[in-house]
Amino acid sequence: MKSLKLNIQDETSRLRAVVLGTAQSNGPVPDLVDAYDPKSREHIIAGTYPSIEDMVCEMEAVAAVFQKYQVEVYRPHQIEDCNQIFTRDIGFVIDDIFVKANILPDREEELEAIQHVIDLVDPTKVIRPPENVHIEGGDVMLHGDLIFVGTYRGSDYADYIIARTNVEGVKWLSDTFPDKKVISFNLKKSNLDPYNNALHLDCCFQPVGNDKCIIYKGGFLEEEEYKFLIDLYGIDNCFEITNQEMYDMNSNIFSIAPDVVISEKNFTRLNTWLRSHNITVEEVPYAQISKQSGLLRCSTLPLIRD
Repeated sequence: MKSLKLNIQDETSRLRAVVLGTAQSNGPVPDLVDAYDPKSREHIIAGTYPSIEDMVCEMEAVAAVFQKYQVEVYRPHQIEDCNQIFTRDIGFVIDDIFVKANILPDREEELEAIQHVIDLVDPTKVIRPPENVHIEGGDVMLHGDLIFVGTYRGSDYADYIIARTNVEGVKWLSDTFPDKKVISFNLKKSNLDPYNNALHLDCCFQPVGNDKCIIYKGGFLEEEEYKFLIDLYGIDNCFEITNQEMYDMNSNIFSIAPDVVISEKNFTRLNTWLRSHNITVEEVPYAQISKQSGLLRCSTLPLIRD
């Protein structure tokens, strides 16, 4: 039986294997009470929630890019009437360890749908945090010996369905990966306003290339934590996005290599900046999926990078 030797050290090294979500049986438009985030809520109310056909088309465009770059792609087993697009939420890899995320209880079957992939990994390299630890892959980013983690430290954490990684999650990462330095970022949360909500860290920040990043200052509750990233990368290496660009999810593109990214075709300003730094931009349509507060990084779970 084939085995997977996992390796993820950072966000941009050459990708070799990935789990890409699926929209094949996404189910009907959710009831308003079942909306997981303010952007989905907005589109449910407006009657503009994306169709399955459009979302399948967008995801297949991404699959075609992966094929072009000879990336091995795994897909979840299909669950009828279930949103399985956002594989980033349900698990993540640190070095050679697969972490099963503690996600919203309603989404547990999404994790079961990728068990056939997890079964290819050495069982001693698969872990799951205790129940009190909330953590999702969109909040976890690797930067060599550093782990960046989005969180929400407010005492009203339980009031926010969009607060996905708690302080216990940050501590658990520190305890579980003692050779790494874990740096947490307190993120702005809103159940109702998508313009003032950073659902995950990758909704307001993402490394790109060898030494650059995309960042949105307004996503951070603590200015010094935002400044830490600016100082780490250097102001000239940081692409600052606007509130509208954050809403459109410009920081949620996905790197195949330091010099190759997949980006939404309407991100004109960002894509121009990337190309100006000799980064190849593979443009895909992804505006429909973005209506659910997720884009390209959210839809992918990298397993192996060089």
